[in-house]
Amino acid sequence: MSNENQIIDKDDIGNGETEYIIGVDRFVFLYIVTFGMYGAWWTYKSWTYYKIKDNLDIMPAARAIFSIFFLNELFHKIQNQAKESGYEESYLPELLFIGFIVFNLTGRLPEPYWMISLLGIICLIQPFKALNYAKQHSNAHVLEQESFNQRQMILVVVCLFIWALVIIGLLGNKNFDI
Repeated sequence: MSNENQIIDKDDIGNGETEYIIGVDRFVFLYIVTFGMYGAWWTYKSWTYYKIKDNLDIMPAARAIFSIFFLNELFHKIQNQAKESGYEESYLPELLFIGFIVFNLTGRLPEPYWMISLLGIICLIQPFKALNYAKQHSNAHVLEQESFNQRQMILVVVCLFIWALVIIGLLGNKNFDI
């Protein structure tokens, strides 16, 4: 179901695995529709990329789960690799990390204010773009998805159903006036 036409033919990053990238618009959509959980998936995939690329002895899943301890380091790694690849944009990893944590803490607010936490995507966009650039200008075999793959489509359908339930719940809540 995925349409992967744009190929950047490079050497493998270590184990012959192909790196798939998506556009910023799809990343933002997936982040919001999954209530921010796609950010954890992106963090996991980013750490997996660096584990292979740099031959690191790390556990990407643990680094994604405990991203409060490792996200700042990931932002730095991404920016450093992107700069080495000729990326001209810059960002402040510490500021993005703090912003991401603050936005995520707003998820503890009462309804509907917990939705502010979804703005945490703002803090991931610059590292996301930098990592895509770095992958495209590295020795990785990179495929850019032009549409959602089957797993992403299933995820979107399930999460849109959950969003519908959330909206129905918000509209049915007598304590919440729009």
